[in-house]
Amino acid sequence: MMHQEEEECVERGLSEVLPLDLFSLFSDIYTEESRYEFCGRELRITQHYGANLGVAAPVWDAALDLCGYFEEQKLNFSGKKVIELGAGTGVVGILVSLLGGQVTLTDLPHALPQIKKNVSANVPSHHVPQVCALSWGLDQEQFPQDYDFVLGADIVYLKETYPLLIQTLQHLCGPHTTIFLSSKMRQEHGTVAFFRDVLPCYFISELVWRNEAEDINIYKVTQQQI
Repeated sequence: MMHQEEEECVERGLSEVLPLDLFSLFSDIYTEESRYEFCGRELRITQHYGANLGVAAPVWDAALDLCGYFEEQKLNFSGKKVIELGAGTGVVGILVSLLGGQVTLTDLPHALPQIKKNVSANVPSHHVPQVCALSWGLDQEQFPQDYDFVLGADIVYLKETYPLLIQTLQHLCGPHTTIFLSSKMRQEHGTVAFFRDVLPCYFISELVWRNEAEDINIYKVTQQQI
């Protein structure tokens, strides 16, 4: 079951982050399928709009930019152990799985059915990634600490969750882990401050790509050396 305090936090943040016209979209229940192509793979992603899923429903631009960055950099995920936080539709983790990664997709419990449906529609049965619930700051110790990559796309938008995200990253990130965080840089919600002031206190963070038009940054993050 979803932790009540985290569910309430997400609900509060939904109306704060989304423009009013987009927020009203979540009051209607409907399904939309989108197709994307990255790294020579076609992805068919279903988005279940409605109040239940909220911000987990759509494919956000930061997720598509992260997929595009992987394509541009020709990153090798073959045989690598990968976990995605706040997977939403699962588009990023699904691409990485198709590129050979051993992927675990995580989000709050209410988002898991959508992720599982998209996994089934895109990933061959012999290479299906795990789909698991993970509430930051609470459940991370149920997961190992030896991931090669930790991924997150547009998961930095609620100030209340930032300490919980840091705790989770600290647990999941070992000395050889690379974290990629792609984010819309929302000044008013503390996103800029998170990457400028908070994250560097715990990790080495490098801006590796920027979409100037959409104000989206991708950061490569690694553990600080003691």
